[in-house]
Amino acid sequence: MHSQFQLAAPDTGLAAALQHKIDRKTKPQGALGQLEALALKLGLVQQTLTPALTAPHLLVFAGDHGAARDGVSAFPQEVTWQMVGNFLAGGAAINVFARQNGLALTVVDAGVAHDFGAIGDGAVPAFINAKVAWGTASYLVEPAMSAQQCAAALEHGAGIVGRLAAADCNVVGFGEMGIGNTASASLITHCLTGVPLADCVGRGTGLDDAGLARKNALLDRALQRYRQAGGGDDPLAVLAEFGGFEVAMMAGAMIAAARAGMVLLIDGFIVGAAALVA
Repeated sequence: MHSQFQLAAPDTGLAAALQHKIDRKTKPQGALGQLEALALKLGLVQQTLTPALTAPHLLVFAGDHGAARDGVSAFPQEVTWQMVGNFLAGGAAINVFARQNGLALTVVDAGVAHDFGAIGDGAVPAFINAKVAWGTASYLVEPAMSAQQCAAALEHGAGIVGRLAAADCNVVGFGEMGIGNTASASLITHCLTGVPLADCVGRGTGLDDAGLARKNALLDRALQRYRQAGGGDDPLAVLAEFGGFEVAMMAGAMIAAARAGMVLLIDGFIVGAAALVA
């Protein structure tokens, strides 16, 4: 694997000194609850007794999934690029969250099946054109992406975070957009954790009972195709088989962020699947 994806675990030697500093504050021990545990974790991540959060940045990665055309989602694929426009216009929940907390927000086109025109040519600073391809292939009939495409997405994600780190950002949060990507995350989660596939599959953006049953059947079919072809549980193989370009790019970004000693904000099922790969 490329050297930029090699990680070393944080040295826990500072833990006692950090806890002592926390306990010596003017307050009853443990009075701040989870904030104290978070302070300890931040100190270990940053390897310092005086952790600080600087230039926090949210990255929203967008990509389309070939399997979405086969009914794994309640919404058409076109919603992906429409939501990207909504992010850039400041009209989504993540925009409110960013504004309220003073966080920079950048949207990344990892593989949306849409031509963003001037936006993708650098006209909008809050948008990064890192498109690997116009969406993935359908994993119902073939691997979602080639090994080369998967590697390119990982590298792009790492590069984006590397540039943030060079600009003194040490906190990065992750978000995603991609119609059909809860199905992709379900397959990835099953393969990497061993949790039964049915327990990993949910309604996504609002499937009814019939839609959920169809989604389960389609994903089971995709999994059987993969297993019959000799597919195993290697994270990169699973990612290339079932992932989206936004999931792969997040995984690469997470590894690079961890390598740089940054604090990572991980939230949501799809982002969690990317973290499993990372």
